[in-house]
Amino acid sequence: METIIILLIGILVAVGTYLILSRNIIRVILGTAVLSHAVHMLILTMGGLKTGNVPLLTEADAPYTDALPQALILTAIVISFAVTAFILVLAYRAYQDIGTDDLDALRGTNDE
Repeated sequence: METIIILLIGILVAVGTYLILSRNIIRVILGTAVLSHAVHMLILTMGGLKTGNVPLLTEADAPYTDALPQALILTAIVISFAVTAFILVLAYRAYQDIGTDDLDALRGTNDE
């Protein structure tokens, strides 16, 4: 099962990289979102599935489950959602002002 997840992570990284290398700003934004999802799955896979009790001091003799990977993923999801929303608003405003979503046209001309 882990090999399938690792293969899916590789596919998501490849798709995200392909989209980031595009000239369309919407594709670049979608590529960063796909790449962040791949990183979330990678953190979850590296954390692994462990069984055990809750990490309380009274239950110190039993093995416990580490909640750090889930906390890192939750934090990363919130940050990536906020960054994606900010970049989408930035792209929308740039499209309203300039009238294009081509990254070469957004760069400007040489005599500016």
